[in-house]
Amino acid sequence: MCDRLRQRTGGKRGPLTGPNPTDRGKPGSKIHLITDRNGLPLSLGISGANMHDSQALQPLVRGIPPIRSRRGPRRRRPAKLHADKGYDYDHLRKWLRERRIRHRIARKGIESSTRLGRHRWVVERTVSWLAGCRRLHRHYERKAEHFLAFVGIAAALISYRRLTN
Repeated sequence: MCDRLRQRTGGKRGPLTGPNPTDRGKPGSKIHLITDRNGLPLSLGISGANMHDSQALQPLVRGIPPIRSRRGPRRRRPAKLHADKGYDYDHLRKWLRERRIRHRIARKGIESSTRLGRHRWVVERTVSWLAGCRRLHRHYERKAEHFLAFVGIAAALISYRRLTN
């Protein structure tokens, strides 16, 4: 057998453990989330782990329900949107501008994600609250509709806990 066909068992770079788990071909699903500044989930969705994050932004923004305000009509859109480098595309920036949503999206290769982190930690905290639900930590359901239903229930529980305290 040729040396390059044999599986490595160790050496300088350590044991061969298989493909990188962050490869685009991995099975599984991702939870996409838009929250308000307090961490309450406004819109959520799921996608395959091999789908790019930028494809989920438009359905999530469209899924934000009307926001009740003290005076005047209900707000139909957020005033500002913070996002990480996964959403750094000109067509998304243009789409947000057309809807008069101010955006703050970190640019690839130019800006550091750390400046944006002071706003994004709220979303990361909400994602960690979702990950605390055992049913969501490990994907048990075969159908995406069932998994989305459990994500919705978990988001409702998070909202209930935040609003009652």
